[in-house]
Amino acid sequence: MTKPETTTLNTQQQRLSALYEVSSRLSTTLDLSELLNLVMDATIQLTGAERGFLVLVDEASGRLLTVAARNMDQKTIAGDAMEISRGIVRQVVKMGDALLTDNAQKDERFAEHHSVISYQLRAIMCAPLRARGRIIGAAYVDNRLHSNVFAQEELDLLVAFASQAAMAIENARLFRQTDRALARRVEELTLFQRIDQELNRSLELRKVLELALDWAIQLTGADGGSVGLLESESEGAARTTQFLRVLAYRGANEDSEQKTVAVEHPVLAQVLARRQAIVTHGVDAEQTIDGSPASVQLAVPIKREDAVVGVITLEQQRSEAFSSEDIAFVERLADRATVAIENARLYEAVQAANDAKSEFVSLVTHELRIPLTSIRGYTDLLLKEMAGPLNDSQRQFLGTVRRNLDRMGVLIRDLSDINRIESGRMQFECEAFDLHEVVQNVAGDLREAVEERQQALGVELAESATIVYADRTRIAQIMSNLLSNANKYTPPGGAIDVRVFSADSMAAVEVADSGIGISEADQAQLFTQFFRGESNAVREQPGWGLGLSIVKKLVQAQGGEVTCSSQLGAGSTFSFTVPLAEGKGV
Repeated sequence: MTKPETTTLNTQQQRLSALYEVSSRLSTTLDLSELLNLVMDATIQLTGAERGFLVLVDEASGRLLTVAARNMDQKTIAGDAMEISRGIVRQVVKMGDALLTDNAQKDERFAEHHSVISYQLRAIMCAPLRARGRIIGAAYVDNRLHSNVFAQEELDLLVAFASQAAMAIENARLFRQTDRALARRVEELTLFQRIDQELNRSLELRKVLELALDWAIQLTGADGGSVGLLESESEGAARTTQFLRVLAYRGANEDSEQKTVAVEHPVLAQVLARRQAIVTHGVDAEQTIDGSPASVQLAVPIKREDAVVGVITLEQQRSEAFSSEDIAFVERLADRATVAIENARLYEAVQAANDAKSEFVSLVTHELRIPLTSIRGYTDLLLKEMAGPLNDSQRQFLGTVRRNLDRMGVLIRDLSDINRIESGRMQFECEAFDLHEVVQNVAGDLREAVEERQQALGVELAESATIVYADRTRIAQIMSNLLSNANKYTPPGGAIDVRVFSADSMAAVEVADSGIGISEADQAQLFTQFFRGESNAVREQPGWGLGLSIVKKLVQAQGGEVTCSSQLGAGSTFSFTVPLAEGKGV
């Protein structure tokens, strides 16, 4: 091999080695800013250029953007020193071919270019950055002081390196986009967690709708909007009319009264037919769903099981349309709002049913009291023989009537109490009093019934007074219910024990009996209205299954708790608590 051939071979090996070395650096980072400077420094090192520039094509606008500019000292170039021949760069990006001129001042292709003349550019090389079959920009190097600096070998190196650099830049771009998308997704999930908490915190329908609308406006930058729900109205036996009732407003119509929109409305009809968001430009008051003229209107369906149940409408007075990200966000918001809206609607339905039940119970108890009072009055007159003497059979029959009247009276009183507690109409006259007095009075009133069944009644009180803060009458009612049950469900010869004691800021009362006990299955339903066990021992005793339900409601309404522990065939212990007066600051 001759000496020139050896020299050429060594030079090629050196260039390939240099290309390998600088190319291997590209895999050391995915940070786009760091990578761009690394590419530029490596390009200058390979070509021996004075300066180097990376120009990328902006995907949105198609403009050429200089994203990196470095000199041979690995310093960033700024200001006037960034002047390059953009005509050459545009040609390379457009045609996809690398370009070399050893003296642009005398090159007929470029000598007339304004930038070549103005910036006194001489030796220039430019190679396209090609990644995944498309040109994403160009690598540009030059030497403004000297001509004949670059040759074809330098251009070949630049082209080879540019192809590898383009892939590294594209990977870093994708990584940045993925990283940003992931960050946006995490941010959105965090935001939706807050939104879910707020939406589901309220069971008031209008409040839920207003919250959903506020979030939609805040996150899209809309100028106003509304939320409406679809409703139906019967018109005769065979026809039902559907319409949208707008329930929440923000913006110009914020103080508006509820508005209804026919399903034939052009925009609403599109939303219902397509079940997807509809964007309308330049809408007047008649064309908008909520009557607010706007440059742009966005209508997003609220869907449940793919059926449209409502619409979120947003208005924007600027000419810019809502972005695809804005629309996607409102659609996801609508999906989340659906659950909260349905919960609020169910809650309203339950409340309406409770109100109807309360009204019905109030009416029934009132209407029953009137004839019951008359029947009781005349029965008492007959028993006192005010209408003439009675024989034994007549007196026995009237006694049965009187006992059942008492049972009916208890039922009406219990129903009335439950109704007033549930509707919040029951008044509690709380005061400080000695719990011992109430317990002893109720036990004394029940002593006759206890003795009739030959039961033992024991009362254990604390050594000192137990002053509580509660309604004296209601505490007596609670005690009466618990002692009456103990009396009824304890066989003759059994025992009933009452104990009063204090625990922390509460007073506690225990009523224990040696009666029939309660099974575990029945204990789970014990405080449910109208529940009674199925055993014969329970069914043979009179009762409506309301007493324990009333006890629980009365105790809880006064800040206490009621519990039961029992074993079938071995008796039961019912306990309830009530606040001590000192714990209430009395």
